[in-house]
Amino acid sequence: MTTISRGVGLAALAAIAFGVTTPLVAWAGAWVGPFATAALLYAGAAASSAVLRVARPSGSRLTRADLPRLVGVAVAGAAIAPALLAWGLQRTGATSGALLLNLEAVFTAALARLVFREPLGGRVATALGAISAGGIALVLAAASGGDWRVPGVLAIAGATLAWSVDNTLTRPLAERDPLAVVAAKGGIGATLSLAAVTVAGEHVPPLAPALVLLACGATGYGLSLRLYLTAQRRIGAARTGSVFALAPFVGAAVAIALGDRALDWLTGLAAALFALGVYLHASEHHEHEHAHAPVEHDHPHRHDDGHHDHVHEPPVAGEHSHVHRHGALVHRHEHAPDLHHDHH
Repeated sequence: MTTISRGVGLAALAAIAFGVTTPLVAWAGAWVGPFATAALLYAGAAASSAVLRVARPSGSRLTRADLPRLVGVAVAGAAIAPALLAWGLQRTGATSGALLLNLEAVFTAALARLVFREPLGGRVATALGAISAGGIALVLAAASGGDWRVPGVLAIAGATLAWSVDNTLTRPLAERDPLAVVAAKGGIGATLSLAAVTVAGEHVPPLAPALVLLACGATGYGLSLRLYLTAQRRIGAARTGSVFALAPFVGAAVAIALGDRALDWLTGLAAALFALGVYLHASEHHEHEHAHAPVEHDHPHRHDDGHHDHVHEPPVAGEHSHVHRHGALVHRHEHAPDLHHDHH
């Protein structure tokens, strides 16, 4: 598999892990306030990541300089976004709410282009267009179903914007140990949301919905974010965000399977457009001659990727992280917008 196809696969798995939780969050959130929902989701994410960190880290350590960015990520993605999503889902059907999450891909791609100047190209732009068109088809299907409420729609749209800001802020953290990033984001986000619960005077949630939200947080927000960060490490923010647009379709499919509404031709059309978009991403081939300037940094790497030929004693196999130096290099090979290939 190429670097791009591996990154696309990881982003698709992240989308599935997140998408299947949206209808469950809609169900459990009916008994839980929006801030309590956000707190439980990210408490579950933080707890699962803390447990899994007994394994070998797959990235460099977080540093004190990362703290302001982590706080921004937690505020936007672990406090504001899930609270808006929970509030919106309470006022919009589970299927409609899941489908509206398509906006996140468009916002993320736009911010990645503006902030990081990530090159898209005609193929990626076509893929993003196909996925966006699939999202429009799904929204039209939801609007015709009668569960369209303007306040809920605006709240979920605000959640997607907050998550796209989160994705943009997270991009420079993709080289860090993803479990550490998830644990930090979840811990800070849950703490902020708990403070909001106290201010808003929300009631203590019933046990069953609370456990469901904790489980959703562990998988849809913990595991999913870990996969998302690893995908960003390989293919950049714009492509990861575009493939992650599969999540709304996954959520809608689960909601339909649970009886939220019937399957229709617009949903079938959306499925075809999503499949086209993912295929265009996975089959992308980007190769040209490019130059690397000398640099010293710390990030996850392998010794078979054409950039890391330093020697370890004893030898090290597989992905690992440590401070290392690169000399100047000019070469040609297939690559994606990762840490070593941010040329425009």
